[in-house]
Amino acid sequence: MQHAVGSPLPPPHQPGHGPAVGWSPAAQHPGPHHPGAHQGPAQVPPPPPAPGYPVPPPGPASPPPQASAPPPPDTTGHVPLPPGGPVAMPSAPPAAAAPDPSGTTLAVLLIGPAGAGKTSVAKYWADHRRVPTAHISLDDVREWVRSGFADPQSGWNDNSEAQYRLARRTCGFAARNFLANGISCILDDAVFPDRPVVGLGGWKRHVGPGLLPVVLLPGLDIVLERNAERSGNRRLSDEEVARIHGRMAGWYGSGLPIIDNSQLDVPETARILDDVLARSIASPPQW
Repeated sequence: MQHAVGSPLPPPHQPGHGPAVGWSPAAQHPGPHHPGAHQGPAQVPPPPPAPGYPVPPPGPASPPPQASAPPPPDTTGHVPLPPGGPVAMPSAPPAAAAPDPSGTTLAVLLIGPAGAGKTSVAKYWADHRRVPTAHISLDDVREWVRSGFADPQSGWNDNSEAQYRLARRTCGFAARNFLANGISCILDDAVFPDRPVVGLGGWKRHVGPGLLPVVLLPGLDIVLERNAERSGNRRLSDEEVARIHGRMAGWYGSGLPIIDNSQLDVPETARILDDVLARSIASPPQW
């Protein structure tokens, strides 16, 4: 009989013995069970080969069952990321040592009306610290919404309020995650003292009690001048700027630290901000 090229030759058949293992499964006979053998109908042991023929190799053993792999940890590459939690109050230094906010991991909320210079001061302050620091602007996060953006200048309604709350919560999540991984944050927002929706309570809820609020409040003429230099939806009418500035005056007497930066440039304001934060670390404001 001829066999296809490349196929193995079967061992010769011996009288009185069954066929070799691995050949015609229809001619198998029952026999004793052999541990480790392939599950299925019992097979008789193969006959001894005739002289001059090699011993046929045994069939492959069944692989052991594979254990399911555990789920991968929450990592980026190979670096584990601690989960973010509510930000606690920064530890006050010993009485003999003065607080050093420039080298402390902090969460700061810079409050002020449009044109107060919040974004410029926050960016400068973040750029010049000795520890990693992120700047998170609520206005920037609100404008992540492109189609369907609810501009508060077009009227404060349920849609603009919902997008504001969503942006504030997103900023809070970001700040908590940055802080949990050793990166300070400075956030800026036009928080009102007499308006709970746009108030401190939401920030405290989303970031934590360790958030340090500071109010930046220059004179009305300064914010009007700075607002006039803006463009797009960041520029408000003079009437709206005056109305917001008047409501921000309610922070006087609130117990929060207030910086009047009417005659200060950005670096000077950032330096005074450090002084204010040093006092806040030593004696956190009640809010």
